[in-house]
Amino acid sequence: MKDEIDFRCPKIVADNAAKGLALREKFGRGGTEIGWARARELKSRTPLSPNTIKRMVSFFARHEVDKRAKNFGNDDNPSAGYVAWLLWGGDEGRAWALELKERIGNAPDI
Repeated sequence: MKDEIDFRCPKIVADNAAKGLALREKFGRGGTEIGWARARELKSRTPLSPNTIKRMVSFFARHEVDKRAKNFGNDDNPSAGYVAWLLWGGDEGRAWALELKERIGNAPDI
């Protein structure tokens, strides 16, 4: 089944991750080392594992609350949560990860 699914993120997800990295560099806030690594993977469109897709879904579920923070979505003075959200691919990354998780179900990580 894994061969039938493209585990490379769409370009918009890669672009969101690149934007998150740029905002992180400019403002010095947002994300963790794991988030920065994820952003680099997404930016380069490296194929991800099913386990990583599941971790992405978990990240977005935990951090949905960040969207209510002041300056979420503000590119001129972004909240740390906004930067982190972008590092993981933004709204499009969330939608892509959810779609893939549904497709792979409980398949073991190969």
